[in-house]
Amino acid sequence: MASSWPVHRADCLFNEFLAGSQIVRPFRHPCLWGAILWLGLAASASADPELYQESREAQRSQAELQASIDAADDEARAMLEELRELERAERRLTRENAELAPRNERLAETLDRREAALDTLAETREALPVLQERLIERLEQWVDGDMPFLREERLARVASLRSQGDELSSAERWERIVSAWRAELDYGREVDAWRGYLGEGDSRREVDYLRLGRVGFYYLTPDGRAGRVWRADSGSWAPLDEAERREVRNGLRIARDRRSPELLTLPITQPVEQSREDDA
Repeated sequence: MASSWPVHRADCLFNEFLAGSQIVRPFRHPCLWGAILWLGLAASASADPELYQESREAQRSQAELQASIDAADDEARAMLEELRELERAERRLTRENAELAPRNERLAETLDRREAALDTLAETREALPVLQERLIERLEQWVDGDMPFLREERLARVASLRSQGDELSSAERWERIVSAWRAELDYGREVDAWRGYLGEGDSRREVDYLRLGRVGFYYLTPDGRAGRVWRADSGSWAPLDEAERREVRNGLRIARDRRSPELLTLPITQPVEQSREDDA
C-alpha cells in the first residue's frame, strides 16, 4: 500500500484544488492533461523500477536495430553503385571491342601474309642473285641503246655493280641497283647543260651539250656557228639551221639559270611516244 501512495495523494490534492477553486465548468486544457499524465507515468515508473529498466532496455534495443538497418541500407547502396559501375565498364568494353574488331581483322590478314612470305623466304633468297643480275644486264642494255650523253659515267656505274658484287651484302647490292635505276629514270625528267668533248683524235673538239630529258640531245660549238641534234633512228648527228641553233643557245641559258624558262622550238631526238615508253 505504501508504493501506491504518491498517485493516490496526487489525485486527492487535485480534487481539493478543484473544490477549493469552485470550478464548475469542464476542464479543457490538453497541455495540463499531458503534464498530469506524465506525472502519473513518472510516478508509476518510480513506483516500479523493474518496468522502468525494461523500458530503457527496449529503447536501447530499438536504437541498435535501427543502426543495423541503416548500416545494411548503406552497404546495399554501395553494392548497387558498384554494380552500376561494373555495368558501365562492361558497356564501354563492348563498344571498344566493336571498334577494334576491324583493326584486329586487318592485323590478322597482315600476319597471314607475312607468315606466307616467311614460308617462301628460302626460295626468294635463292632467286635474288639471278634477279639482280637480270636488272644489271637490262640497265646496261638501256644505256647502250640510249642517247650518247654521259656514256662513260653511266657505263662505269653499271660496271661497279658487277665489280663490287662479292664485297657487298645482298641488301647493299639491292640498294646500289635501285639507286642506279633511279639515276637513269631521273635523266628523263631533267634539263641539263655541260661542256664536254666530241669526237676522237684530231677531230676531237670542245662543245656545249644540251639535253632535254630523253626527248632532245644537242650540241653547239663555243662560237655558236655549228650545231647538231642527235637522231635516235639513224644513230648519228644531224645539222641545225641558224634558227634552231638560236633556240639551242636559249636552252643552254635556261639550263644554266641565266634565262627564264620559255617554250623552245627544236627538232626532237626521238618520237615522244617512244621516249615515254623508255621512261616507263
